[in-house]
Amino acid sequence: MGSSGFPVICLLHSVIAVTCGAMMMFYTKEISSFSHGKEIASRLQGSTPHDELLIQISNSFSGLLLFVIGFLLFMVAFVKDSKFQSFFAKGCVLLHLSLAVWRVYFQMNLADLAADLPRQVVGDTVLALSWVLFLFYSWREKYD
Repeated sequence: MGSSGFPVICLLHSVIAVTCGAMMMFYTKEISSFSHGKEIASRLQGSTPHDELLIQISNSFSGLLLFVIGFLLFMVAFVKDSKFQSFFAKGCVLLHLSLAVWRVYFQMNLADLAADLPRQVVGDTVLALSWVLFLFYSWREKYD
């Protein structure tokens, strides 16, 4: 039997991923303006119509991928096998920490995105920490 915290964390991450993915697909310009400011958002959208179209398609596919990940997290939330839950949580920790490291190395070099770097790295670390807390709680539950 699995831990009761696993579905909660999966569903929370699922809601975050589905919401962010849908917003990326349908409200790309608005989200970019809100998060980066109007000036930086206009620079991030490209300088030619061809660039604008490629960036818009890329953002839409990224949003679709995030939406699908959220849907998969929703399905995984109902798996009851504790070994799978532990394996999945460890993979999520690795994924979130890898994303934080990637952001540091990639976004630090882009002046337009560097201002958002601390906020995004903290967000990735908090998401990883939620899985670490689940692992700690399930380990404690197992050995108590």
